Amino acid sequence: MSQKLQRVRGGSKPPRVLDLFSGCGGLSLGFKRAGYDIAGAVEFDSHAAKSHGLNFHPDDARHSVARDITETPPAKLAEALGLGDVSLAVDVLVGGPPCQAFARVGRSKLREVAEHPEAFRHDARARLYIEYLRYVEACAPLAVVMENVPDMLNHGGHNLAEEIAEVLAAKGYVCRYSLLNAAFYGVPQMRERMILVAVHREVADSISLPEPTHWIDLPAGYGGTRAVALKLLGALGGAGDVHHYCDPPAATSDMVPAVTAQGAIGDLPTIDARRKLAAGTLRRGRRGFDIAVPYHNCDSQTEYTRSMRNWPGFEGKSALYDHVIRYLPRDYQIFAGLQPGDQYPEARRYALSLFEQRLAERRALGDELPEGSTAWKALLASIVPPYDASKFPNKWRKMEADFPARTLLAHLGKDGYSHIHYDSDQARPISVREAARLQSFPDGFAFSGTMNPAFRQVGNAVPPLLAWRIALSLKAQLTKSGSAAAGLRAGVRQ
Repeated sequence: MSQKLQRVRGGSKPPRVLDLFSGCGGLSLGFKRAGYDIAGAVEFDSHAAKSHGLNFHPDDARHSVARDITETPPAKLAEALGLGDVSLAVDVLVGGPPCQAFARVGRSKLREVAEHPEAFRHDARARLYIEYLRYVEACAPLAVVMENVPDMLNHGGHNLAEEIAEVLAAKGYVCRYSLLNAAFYGVPQMRERMILVAVHREVADSISLPEPTHWIDLPAGYGGTRAVALKLLGALGGAGDVHHYCDPPAATSDMVPAVTAQGAIGDLPTIDARRKLAAGTLRRGRRGFDIAVPYHNCDSQTEYTRSMRNWPGFEGKSALYDHVIRYLPRDYQIFAGLQPGDQYPEARRYALSLFEQRLAERRALGDELPEGSTAWKALLASIVPPYDASKFPNKWRKMEADFPARTLLAHLGKDGYSHIHYDSDQARPISVREAARLQSFPDGFAFSGTMNPAFRQVGNAVPPLLAWRIALSLKAQLTKSGSAAAGLRAGVRQ
């Protein structure tokens, strides 16, 4: 540990990062921008692994190989990537094992894992977490950063973040975790995530979290979600128990306003879905990234869009190759009639009104179309979505131009209805590149595969801008650049 600390604080070489469960590399990208070296990654999904390799090690095919962490122990990974002695190869371990993998695993068992990693190696609920601990043990990093959903604080009756912090504390780390919303850090998306930061006690005896840079008055639903996630905090133990949770640094209304959806994607080329469909130029089929879409000249450049076009090392080129959308011919006309913020109940009501209008027109032309007939049902199906509005109220949502987007999800590639473009003239779901912009991926970041795998990679990622802020805060502690102690928040000292 001291050898690594001396190397990092010597100032001549950047801290080295290993990204577990890396996806395409949202955390890696933020840490790279903050001056870290991305030593390698472990990712099971083949498209995401290839994206990570293409962006961070484009000249070394070893880094584009998908790997199952349960079959890739640390020493094997180090050998495969040429990292040398695994105990010396990594300074910072980042990532987040899927919380489903260790749901319902109690605190006592997690402590047992910390002391005896083989204790329940074959327990499917905890297997991925055990592998993560195995990497912490083998790599002996100076710091660990974990990201996950807020429900990790209240998952199956367990505060898994607290339990993980206890395991890391037993290994010699000082730990803190909190709930951070990406919109407060310059991301045009209200994405709430659990962030856990741990540093070894040889590095520091306290933790600092990044200070917000932007302000937004979050919708009421986000407060409710946070309250549910934090519900178990009051039942962690007696008055003498040390809790590892801390409140997030506070954003204030005098900060820069949060980046809006229009401020993030308003400069991108228009895709007139209904017009293309009518002209026969929008067709069903594979949505590849091999068609160049030139940037258009516009006056809608913002500080954010300029930063996405000019991210160091990932600058945009003269054209985009992933500005593609889903083929949804039935629904474009519905998208056009929705108001900002409308969801599926409003969409279904509007679709029914379109159906009644079309039915009246057809009957006026002499078609009988009796209710319940085959022709009547066919017309209904061609206009009205079949989903029950009481069961799928949040399936659709039209974005507001002057507000950050709601949370992007991995299944965006399967339907696209959760993020309908705010521009009624375009009347369509967002494209892959627009989703990437809303997640704060720069235009020069390449996604492997076609549309659906790319959407999944974007939705699963950590917003790079949030990762960048976390990386900068952590780097100040690792390197002691400036006065690290001056940046510590009251109440986060152990």
